Amino acid sequence: MSMVRYQPYGLLNQLYREMDRAFGLPGEHEANGSESATSDWLPSVDIKEEENAFVIHADVPGVEPKDVDIHMEDGVLTIKGERSTVNEESREQYRRVERVRGQFYRRFTLPDTADADQITARMDKGVLEVRIPKQARVLPRKIQIEG
Repeated sequence: MSMVRYQPYGLLNQLYREMDRAFGLPGEHEANGSESATSDWLPSVDIKEEENAFVIHADVPGVEPKDVDIHMEDGVLTIKGERSTVNEESREQYRRVERVRGQFYRRFTLPDTADADQITARMDKGVLEVRIPKQARVLPRKIQIEG
């Protein structure tokens, strides 16, 4: 029996990309074309805004922290990494492979209020948390006019 690789999300992402292209939209599934070109899969993310920070939670089960690279450049936060693939010798024992493996790549444009120098990341139970603090706001002050 040959191994069947079932990828429901791969097909769904392909449909989204084709619909975005058909309507001339950049689309969130293909932000600048580079995500889909360099990714085997895209981890699901939640982004929330707290009073003092932006927080990104990315589902990356099975990915070791050493296999994730996070960097910030020109206001764009990039998260990339890889989930190990099954080696060829052990593939013969599988009847079905549904879990996506390979490289992932996500990019996020940060607002001007983000403090790029204070970004932190941690991983717990397959969820990557990237915390992006907001810059301290300067309170407005009244300027007295002399004379």
